[in-house]
Amino acid sequence: MNETPFDKSENLDGELLAEYQFDYRKAKPNRFADRVQEQQRLKVVVLDEDVARVFTTPEAVNRALRSLIETMPPS
Repeated sequence: MNETPFDKSENLDGELLAEYQFDYRKAKPNRFADRVQEQQRLKVVVLDEDVARVFTTPEAVNRALRSLIETMPPS
């Protein structure tokens, strides 16, 4: 029978094998980290169909809601 790498157990002391060692000195910053943080601040709201016909962009919705907030008494 052919011998596979899994047939040998050279690492009996629980240490990671050399091929699993990671050199953190070669690591680079995550270029997508800012996007993840930005997405965590976003909230998704589903508009009714008639409202979505009037407010077709997120900017339009935000502008209308900010105008409404200005008319509200402080809480």
